[in-house]
Amino acid sequence: MTQTPKPAPAPFAPWRDPDAKPLIRFDGVSKRFGDFTAIDDLNLDIYEREFFALLGPSGCGKTTLMRMLAGFEQPSAGRIHLAGKDIAQDPPNKRPVNMMFQSYALFPHLSVWDNIAFGLRREGMAKDHIAARVDDMLRLTRLGKFARRKPHQISGGQRQRVALARSLAKAPKLLLLDEPLGALDKKLRQETQFELMNIQETTGTTFVIVTHDQEEAMTVASRVAVMDEGKLIQVATPAEIYEAPSCVYVADFIGDVNIIPAHATASGPEALSLSWAEGQPPFSAASQLDVGAGRDVFLALRPEKLSISADQPDDLPNAVQGRIEDIAYLGNISTYHVRLPSGQLLRAQATNTRRLSRRPFTWEDSVWLGWSQTAGIVLER
Repeated sequence: MTQTPKPAPAPFAPWRDPDAKPLIRFDGVSKRFGDFTAIDDLNLDIYEREFFALLGPSGCGKTTLMRMLAGFEQPSAGRIHLAGKDIAQDPPNKRPVNMMFQSYALFPHLSVWDNIAFGLRREGMAKDHIAARVDDMLRLTRLGKFARRKPHQISGGQRQRVALARSLAKAPKLLLLDEPLGALDKKLRQETQFELMNIQETTGTTFVIVTHDQEEAMTVASRVAVMDEGKLIQVATPAEIYEAPSCVYVADFIGDVNIIPAHATASGPEALSLSWAEGQPPFSAASQLDVGAGRDVFLALRPEKLSISADQPDDLPNAVQGRIEDIAYLGNISTYHVRLPSGQLLRAQATNTRRLSRRPFTWEDSVWLGWSQTAGIVLER
């Protein structure tokens, strides 16, 4: 008997559903400290079960935004709604929100078990309910065999999981994570990112994470908000942020990118001709940008979108010759810094499928860089 295959689950994207109600809504929120504006008239919706990342450089306002959610700061203007209720004036202990700090703030004299139980005891929960809830959290974070150890007797990654278990024990609607992995080494941080994602998916709790680590935000988040000077520059999925940045700031902040100034004229339906250097043939790019009779733009090209070859590629509409000025060997990939005759420096990445001793290009080699019409994105100046 042939079984009908189950339909694929619908993608998780409530922000695309006009009928979906946000769990968190910032409505015209501003925060001023004297003459300094940390958050400037910000509007943002975050949905239930999202893993939402606030990303930006130091001083961009992301931590202030989180502290207002937690209740440690009050907005100077605007309203903050949680599950439809204005919480702007609610104190931290009256909000269904928990916050996990970068330092973890564990009690050194208490065991792992007692650290997790601390908040439940403060609320007066019955002992048998506390025991059941703590055991659930120990299983969720795989800390069962460490339950009677003190924080100094476990690793940094395990302390991070204790702090997470304690934060989730009270079943908050919202968990705020302030640079939660900053104290871990790179390899452990990468492993813990996936643990965080699995725990968030298992519990269904909405997570909002503050980070300045682009890779971390791109790994864990369902959506990313890129911030600068108290404003939201772009809010989108990690793929959209990377592949379709809204401006040069976002393109340059997320990952590695080549930015080429050019003058654009229309060359066909949704196609542009980009004059970028005197005496050089124009580049061709697919774009819906309206350039009218012509306008100055930027072409943003990710290094991995460029091919590098000894001979001019005949299957790509864009090709330019240059000389290798530097090489960054990163194990799995190599980044080639190629100086063009115009003086422009472009970076191209190639996967290292061969041993280093057999690398096809080296310093001072003359090479060709090529890319397709859709490889780059044309951005307004």
